[in-house]
Parts: sequence; structure tokens; C-alpha cells
Amino acid sequence: MFKNPFSNNSLQQRIFVNTIDPRLKWVQQPTVSPAIQSPEAVNQVVVADELVSGLFLDRNFSSEVQSSLFTWNEMKHIVNYSKGLPNALEAVREARIAWDNLMDIVAKKQQIEVNESSVDHKGKQCPYFLSKMDTKDFGDKGYKLRIPCGLIQGSAITIIGIPNGLSGSFRIDLTGESVPEEPNPPIVLHYNVRLQGDKVTEDPVIVQNTWTTAQDWGEEERCPSRNNKKVDDLKQCSEKVGKRDNRTRSKPYFPFKLGYLSVTTLRVGEEGFHMTVDGKQITSFAYREGLEPWLVNEVRIFGDINLTSVLASGLPTSEDLEHIDDLDALRTVPLPLHRPLDLFIGVFSTANNFKRRMAVRRTWMQYPAVKSGTVAVRFFAGLHKNQIVNEELWSEIKTYGDIQLMPFVDYYGLITWKTIAICIFGTEAVSAKYVMKTDDDAFVRVDEVLGTISKENVKHGLLYGLINYDAQPHRNADSKWYISPEEYPEKTYPPWAHGPGYVVSNDIAKAVYTKHKERSLRMFKLEDVAMGIWIAEMKKEGFKVYYKDEKRVYNEGCNDGFVVAHYQSPREMLCLWQKLQAEGVAKCCN
Repeated sequence: MFKNPFSNNSLQQRIFVNTIDPRLKWVQQPTVSPAIQSPEAVNQVVVADELVSGLFLDRNFSSEVQSSLFTWNEMKHIVNYSKGLPNALEAVREARIAWDNLMDIVAKKQQIEVNESSVDHKGKQCPYFLSKMDTKDFGDKGYKLRIPCGLIQGSAITIIGIPNGLSGSFRIDLTGESVPEEPNPPIVLHYNVRLQGDKVTEDPVIVQNTWTTAQDWGEEERCPSRNNKKVDDLKQCSEKVGKRDNRTRSKPYFPFKLGYLSVTTLRVGEEGFHMTVDGKQITSFAYREGLEPWLVNEVRIFGDINLTSVLASGLPTSEDLEHIDDLDALRTVPLPLHRPLDLFIGVFSTANNFKRRMAVRRTWMQYPAVKSGTVAVRFFAGLHKNQIVNEELWSEIKTYGDIQLMPFVDYYGLITWKTIAICIFGTEAVSAKYVMKTDDDAFVRVDEVLGTISKENVKHGLLYGLINYDAQPHRNADSKWYISPEEYPEKTYPPWAHGPGYVVSNDIAKAVYTKHKERSLRMFKLEDVAMGIWIAEMKKEGFKVYYKDEKRVYNEGCNDGFVVAHYQSPREMLCLWQKLQAEGVAKCCN
């Protein structure tokens, strides 16, 4: 029986969409590798017409909105590519719910605009900063701070308080959205401070974990610990915790003390959450599959702690349209169907990464080749479980015209679907000679990419980027990129280009789309490696493939002279652009 993390009542069994939901039926065949769906496994089809039909109903949208749904309408069979992609069916099911809710809200707003056209009903729904400093609001039963639009990299939650009571033990939970058949929300991070120890130890300990209806509690991570794991290059548990200073013969160090004020800050990193106490890094916790920071919609604090204040900063927020002076310059000119292009660039983004998209619009999307229509850029973003975020995203779609909305909720394990979508748009919506994939935290020197592929003059079978020729699957289960032998039995991958920025020729992108239509595309959850696998299969079928290795694609930061610089914050993106404009050379800002 599952244990309810919020009460003593037992939880109801979770309804799995692939086993109980009558709208979904599996045609059972012998099992295959969960990360790769081979062409022979085409018969393992998910018959889910009722599930996806609501996502593809004809609606009376404007031409601008219709253009943002081009790839959406070309992906009606994505459920047939769910094998090997974690959370795939859940993502489509959740998208159906989110889409229906969004369409209801859009319809209501349209009616309001008709009846009260002069009234502005839109407020700031996604604030950058939240704070609660009134002690009257902090009762004995704990405190909850609503996070309206999720968390993103760089977000921080700061909790100031004094451990008190008999035990001084307390917990901080970051919870996600509930769904109708699951009344208790998932816990994306459970941070439990036990000053009096627990069943395992009598010494003070910090326990971190996650909880979902399906999986119950995960494997707990404890601090102090002898574990040497790292997250974002920070130790999972600081070596200071639990250590005794032999010179002073003091008690073993622990960051929290009964009756003493502490300032605890939880920061969102690239690979996980990081907790500092009084300015010292104490613990790190890697994100777990399907439990990502954008899902968080509430901070819950329980236990023996006298709270002084709770603050949230660096939250995802969109810009107020009335305060954008350069709005016309940021809007994308609509493209006629099958418009010939030299290059199409598809940018991976998530719904609540508003600031990253604005940084791209204000920087490398201002290259003359983009403004003139020689190059086109589109963001590819899925729906969010949070309705406020979806409303903001919908407004952004109508304002800028540069987003391709995806018919699924945006879990990290589904990015391979976006790769297919980019290939579809680059060959079917427009007719691009070359198709590029990049990320919304990557700075792309569009002129250099065009110059290099023009100089190479390879019109067919091209894969251009930072090529990895001899990579092996990560077999360490603690790795973000862990691949089990069942998922990929071979010892090495075929050549592939790192995801922050690679280019394929039109024929390769077209072949990906064709195989997608034929339902013969092999699925793999690491999208850049998946493209390498697909190209290797094309090579076996007679494609002549040319690999162009570009060392100036930096997948882990920035180096002077870059063609692509990854992991750049919005501020760094603007700095790089200003340096290029002022000095005419690619110099990093850090």
C-alpha cells in the first residue's frame, strides 16, 4: 500500500493511461528495448484516437495562430512513438487536459473583449518576485507559498526561520500540479531536516527525496554521507556536515541548530536543486525523471520552525507588452508555405522560459540574414501543466508569431519529438536548404554558420556541428544521460553532433519526416544521439553522409571565437550581442 505524504489516509491506485484508460489500448507484441523502437516494432501501436482527437480538432483561429500550429497538426501520430520515451503517454494525456482548459479560457476572453472592448483584464500573472514577511500568516500548521508559473534555472526560494519546539525538525516540499484522478500532487523535492535523528541515526541528518502516486517515495539521499556524487559540479553533501573540529573538540558541524536563526536558500541549477544555509553550500539534489523544476507550483513548509519570511526570486515572467519599445522589431514576419530558405533554425524552449526567448529575439535573431528572410527561426515549446503559463504562452504566440506549439506537455525526456518537429517545419512548412537545431540558452552566430556551410558546399548528406565519433552510453545510473544496456545494447554510438547547435542538409531532415510518416523512425530519448542513429541508418540505406566537425561549437559554455556558445543566461546573451556589434568579434562575457 502506498503511503500518503500529506495525510495518514492511503492513496488510491494511480490510473495508468496505457493500462486502464479505455481510450488507450496496446496491441501486445514481444517486448523491445525501451529506449529504441525499431522499425520491426511498428505493430506495437498505441491506438489512442480518442485521446489525441481533442488536440487536433479544427478551430476558428487566426492565420497567425494557425501558422504556430503547423507542426502540431503534423504530429497526430506521436503516441505511436511513445515506446522508449519516459512520460510520453502521460504528456499527451496531460496536454489534452491543458489544451481543453486553455481553449475554454481563450473563448471566455474573446467574449469579454466583444462585450467590454475598452477594458484591459490582463494583469501580471507571472511575477518575478514573491515574498511573505507577515508572521501572522505563519501558523502552527505550516505555510504554503504559491508559485504561479513554475521555476526555471536561476530561480531561488529563501526561507528564514528558527528551528524550535521539542525536536526542531521540519520539512520543505516543492510540489507540482495535481491531476483529477490523483488528488495528492507529486513532490518534486522533499527536504527534511531531522535535528534529533531518525530510525537510521541518532545524529542530526538532512534527508532529500521525491514522491509520486505511481512510484511512492523514491530512494532517499542523506547528509551527512560518504557519497561523492556531484550535481552541477557541487557535492551532493558537503564534507563539512557531520565533521568534528578536533582542535576545538566541538560537536560535529550541522547547519541547523535548535533556537538559532538560519537563512536557507534553495537554488535551481542546470542538473538539480542546490541548498545553501547561511551562505554555505550544504546539499545538492539531481532532478529525477518526470520531476522537473518547471512543474513546481507550491512551496510547503511544515514542522518545528518559527518562520520569519519566505521569498521567491528569479521566477519566470513575461514582459508587459505596453512597456516594450521595440515590439515591431521583435515580431516575426509570417512566412508563406514552402518559402525557400538558406537555413531554418529550430530552438528548443519550454513554456515558462519567457526571458530566454526574449533574449534570443533581441540578439542573434536580429542578424540581417534573419531579418531579411534568408534565415528563419522558430521556438518549439510544449504545453505546461500550469494554466497561467499556458495563457502567457498563448499571448506570446499571438504577439510574436515565432513559436511552434507542441501537442504534449514538455518533459525533458520527450525532446526527441521536438527534433522531429523541427525537421517537419524545415522541409514542409518552409523549404530550407539546411535545418539547424539549437537551445534557447545558446547564442548562435548565424553569419558564421551560413558562411561555413556555404564554404563546405555539401548539399546532401551533411551533419555539421561538434561531432562525437566514439562516444559510449553512460552506464552510471546516477548520470543525467544514463542509458541502460536494455535501452541501447551496443558499446558505442554512431557519430553524432552535440545538441546545442548542429545542422543537417534538407535531404536528411526530409528523410526524418518521411520515416516519421511511415512510423518507422527509431526512438531514442537523447535527441542529439537519436539524430546520429537515424543518420547511421540512412547511411546503411545508401545515403552518402558527410560529417563536418566544428570545434567552435562550445556545448558547455563559451570560448572566444565561438560559433555557438551554450549555457548563456539572458544577460550574457545580450552582452555577447553588444560585444559583437561594438567590436565585430566573438568575445565571451565571463
